Amino acid sequence: MKDTYILAIESSCDETAVAIIKNGKEVLANVVATQIDVHKDFGGVIPEVASRIHVENISMVIEEALKQANMEVEDMDGIAVTQGPGLVGSLHVGVQAAKTLAWAFNKPLIPVHHIAGHIYANRLIADLKFPLLALVVSGGHTELVYMKDEWSFEILGTTQDDAIGEAGDKVGRVLGLPYPGGVYVDKLAKEGKPVYQLAKPKTENELDFSFSGLKSSVLQFIDRCKRKGESFVPADLAASYQETAFEALLLRARKAIEQYHPKQMVLAGGVAANSCLREKVSVDLTNQYPDVEFIIPPLSCCTDNAAMIGVAGTVAYLHGERGDFDLTANPGMELER
Repeated sequence: MKDTYILAIESSCDETAVAIIKNGKEVLANVVATQIDVHKDFGGVIPEVASRIHVENISMVIEEALKQANMEVEDMDGIAVTQGPGLVGSLHVGVQAAKTLAWAFNKPLIPVHHIAGHIYANRLIADLKFPLLALVVSGGHTELVYMKDEWSFEILGTTQDDAIGEAGDKVGRVLGLPYPGGVYVDKLAKEGKPVYQLAKPKTENELDFSFSGLKSSVLQFIDRCKRKGESFVPADLAASYQETAFEALLLRARKAIEQYHPKQMVLAGGVAANSCLREKVSVDLTNQYPDVEFIIPPLSCCTDNAAMIGVAGTVAYLHGERGDFDLTANPGMELER
């Protein structure tokens, strides 16, 4: 059987990434040029700055990936690219680069959904089994996704306001932690205990999420302490926030497992790197549902990268997904199919 080689491009936010994937599982190259040191001075990603740096980096990153894999564009079976969702200017850089390569070398163009990429990052460490449930947790997304087979996606629940990663970054900011706040909230929480009562997320749909109320609860708690001249332990507040947020995630995950009976559940997205959440899934859920296989991606595959787009792009390629040269960035791209 002929090997399949996909060159993948990811530029949906502030990482310029290019990977080369063999047969949907083997990573031959995975190059990421991050902008985190630029944006930390602003306390968050500045879209105009991000897109400009993508323009500066994209050619260099493509060349480095090909060099690492010791391959040429001519060797590729297709060019996969994140079409959306994400920051429109950032997406545009990746899409234009992919279209240029596909046109210049007469290769199929394969549009990929960013969240499909995060889900398929788990295929780098395990064979995916269907039906599958994915808990997607990142700075821009919080979703429960049901897949009855390898190329169908049904959104069971989504956030009604803030994504969990966005809420964590904002909590980090009010605690005076560096950017990105969620990473430092996790580190700080290890030193504390969840002793403070915070507002539990509530939604009309039992599988939907909401984190703006919890975020506001943290802000109100700090303001209340300041007004009363009372002190609080930042590490305990960080631990209390994480305990409340992650229990809300797991509550909905449990309901979805009991309703849909998946063979496998995967964790996906940047917040999947959180040590507390990883422990809760690997211990609590695994013990509660022994018939379900739980997959947690390696830390290197949690944040944005092109390897995950290459894996999802390979599946899309084999299912006949193709884009034409009118393809444009789609910042609000829907996942369901």
